[in-house]
Amino acid sequence: MIDFHTHTPAWKSATWLAGAAFGAGEFVQFMDSAGIDAAVVLSHDGLFDPTPEANDDVAGFVAEYPDRMLAFGTASPRQRTAVAEVERCFTTLGMAGLKLHPWLQGFSMHERSLDPICEVVTAAGGVLLCHDGTPPYSTPLQIAALARRHPRLPVVLGHGGLHDCWREALAATVETPNLYLCVCGTPPYAARRILAQAPPGKVLFGTDAGLSDKPSQDYAVARVREIDGWGATPDQRRAMLVDAPHALLEKWIGPRKVAT
Repeated sequence: MIDFHTHTPAWKSATWLAGAAFGAGEFVQFMDSAGIDAAVVLSHDGLFDPTPEANDDVAGFVAEYPDRMLAFGTASPRQRTAVAEVERCFTTLGMAGLKLHPWLQGFSMHERSLDPICEVVTAAGGVLLCHDGTPPYSTPLQIAALARRHPRLPVVLGHGGLHDCWREALAATVETPNLYLCVCGTPPYAARRILAQAPPGKVLFGTDAGLSDKPSQDYAVARVREIDGWGATPDQRRAMLVDAPHALLEKWIGPRKVAT
């Protein structure tokens, strides 16, 4: 199983999302308890303060267990150094993708400053994951518009539209060839509809682990167990948990054996 949406702890920013402190070893213990073989790890601090230091911290965290975790960096497209920082994420830090949070980082998905950033991610063979599901700056169709401007770039809706926009997320994923949907925080009734109607190979799964008040990430373990109630067929389950994420991350994840 590949968890496509997790976070490092909040080391430096005291935010309303901040949970318990934990180390990489404790995080791998959580992964083992939930049956997660590999995880995409996103910054917490960088979503509120997108600095090079935040990317360094994610890279250092993942480096302790490189066979279990993959890092995604972040950057603010309104910073003049954004393109250079994204290049550094791939070349120096060895990251597999980029996470953008237009709602927290305060920019529109229609800004042209995103285009050179997307070009860097595309050239590196990386993946762009965007927070979605919280208007006004993070709707699925806004993100889909960016994906259509960069048709060779895999773009992931990080939350599958959450509670308010999941129908829009599903429709956008159906209509946009390079757009993928991560069921992460999406309500169960929506997850069932998404699995039934989304194109094959376009659905991923994420727990949003890292925000818990316990290092054991109990809510994330519960989200994994929740999958059993979604009515997924064995083929749908394997596609969501193994095949689709592996295809997007194959350049970095290699021939690792992952279980459904």
